[in-house]
Amino acid sequence: MNTPLVLVVDDEKPLRDFVRRNLEARNYKALTAANGLEALALFNANDIDLVIMDVMMPQMDGLETTRRIRENSAAPIIILTALGEEADKVRAFDLGVDDYLTKPFGVGELMGRIKAVLRRARWQEPSTNEERLTRGEVSIDVSSHNVTLKGRHVDVTPTEFNLLLYLARHAGKALTHRAILQNVWGNEYGSEAEYLRVYIGRLRQKLEEDPLSPKRILTEHGVGYRFQE
Repeated sequence: MNTPLVLVVDDEKPLRDFVRRNLEARNYKALTAANGLEALALFNANDIDLVIMDVMMPQMDGLETTRRIRENSAAPIIILTALGEEADKVRAFDLGVDDYLTKPFGVGELMGRIKAVLRRARWQEPSTNEERLTRGEVSIDVSSHNVTLKGRHVDVTPTEFNLLLYLARHAGKALTHRAILQNVWGNEYGSEAEYLRVYIGRLRQKLEEDPLSPKRILTEHGVGYRFQE
């Protein structure tokens, strides 16, 4: 596997340098930018594998930069937020970020999230001999990562695919938030219910006739979610 190239975007130079040094010490390559405009220029000129970006920045903030990146790229994005910026976190997920870190954060937490996000951004190899899983009108080809609804192709991201596959493999069973997070996102996760709300919402938009009144991906209040055939 090629060495990942990470773009670090923050208007605070000490933090940019801190993240860059820790990345390079662990054999990642890193580029840095002080604002969203610089970040977009670097992103468009390089094959970036991951973006780590602050929300509050001059000239162009992290949310607008995320929106522009998502116009033509699915590269994973981790945003950095200050305590209490819950609205920014929700809006960031709606724009397509993959994870967030709350300042201040430790090196171990940062590196764990980086590894998890890069892992999720890759299509996973099938772990069983299972080739196709059919649940009602939804069909999942495990080896080709293809999803169809009533025979029509449904475009999904790697994380959406892994979430759908986990739910479908346990169809009819109520799955807890923690179980879903740890099996789809990784052992580093367990309490980030907002991740699930966003990704479940995305799957419902793609798989439900009426996403506001779902028939396939159901909410189990106080527990988690259940896939219903």
